[in-house]
Amino acid sequence: MKIKILDKYLIKQFLQTVLFGLLAFTLIFVVIDAMENLDDFIDQNVPALQIFHYYFVFAPEMIKLMTPVAVLFAALFTAGKAANLSELTAIKASGVSLYRFMAPFLVTTFFITALSIYFGGYVVPSANKIKINIEQVYLKKNLNFTGSNIYFQDTKTRIVSISYFDNNIDQANRVSIQEFDSDDITKMTERIDATRLVYDTTKSIWVAKDGVKRSFSEGQNANYFASLEIDNLNFSPNDLLKKQQKIAEMNLVELKEMIDSQRRAGNDPTPTLIEYHSRFAFAVTPLIVVLFGLPISANKRKGGIAAQVGINILVTFLYLVFMKVSQAFGKNGALDPLLTAWLANLIFLAGAVYNVLRSRL
Repeated sequence: MKIKILDKYLIKQFLQTVLFGLLAFTLIFVVIDAMENLDDFIDQNVPALQIFHYYFVFAPEMIKLMTPVAVLFAALFTAGKAANLSELTAIKASGVSLYRFMAPFLVTTFFITALSIYFGGYVVPSANKIKINIEQVYLKKNLNFTGSNIYFQDTKTRIVSISYFDNNIDQANRVSIQEFDSDDITKMTERIDATRLVYDTTKSIWVAKDGVKRSFSEGQNANYFASLEIDNLNFSPNDLLKKQQKIAEMNLVELKEMIDSQRRAGNDPTPTLIEYHSRFAFAVTPLIVVLFGLPISANKRKGGIAAQVGINILVTFLYLVFMKVSQAFGKNGALDPLLTAWLANLIFLAGAVYNVLRSRL
């Protein structure tokens, strides 16, 4: 019964401090960003309601980034406070071990981690879509002219070039489709140039309009056409829109589809794979940093709570820096994408386990 009361007390203190930390850190970053963008808001005459909307959808990204810091801060503050008030002395006297003392923190952080996977994988990308749209419409930022100058590899031997795609009528304009020899990719075997490429929703195929089809396999033959059905293209209108979508706007399902599409086309999916796995790895960060820092804070140390929190938050930022550095190596092909995403977690997890084993309550 006493153990249950202790768990409820620790969890309550822990969650209250997590929420306070998230609110404080998020407000700090929002205020800093608002001060930096104030001139842009004024120059573009952005309505006050849109500014509020912009920071409302900007907050999820900040919450995702600050969650590991807020969770570590809350764990260290709660444990450090208990140590300085000699509450841990009473806990030790009742026979509670370090591992049992850490249990409510770790279980609570596990649920925070599970929530972070969904939050970072689906809520943040949805908010980023709105944020980027506001930047494009009101601040004239991130203008990439979606639908214009689309150039991609459809298969290992096929390259598609589209001057402009109108998603309202599912029509691509000024299209070129080039086929190459599978044995010699420098040798073009066929080329289709058309003024329009229209998607037939009833047959789920593309129809080229007003163009010419050239074959280079046996001499050079040119066949002009008014309409030509092309049933071997591996993309749909939605795929064309996704190809112009930023990775920050994609949820986990869309990222997985993009990886599969890149593999089918013979492209290197390494950067997208790293982003996909990193979203899971980053969500696990709070669990690892709590496991790393909690044993240190659970003992009275010179300098008090402030010194402990400062040192361990520094460790958290070093952890995040190390994660970014490992991602840079991964994108250069030096590391496997899965290992790249989880390398920082594995190293700091090993340090956390060592820290726990050498600590005593």
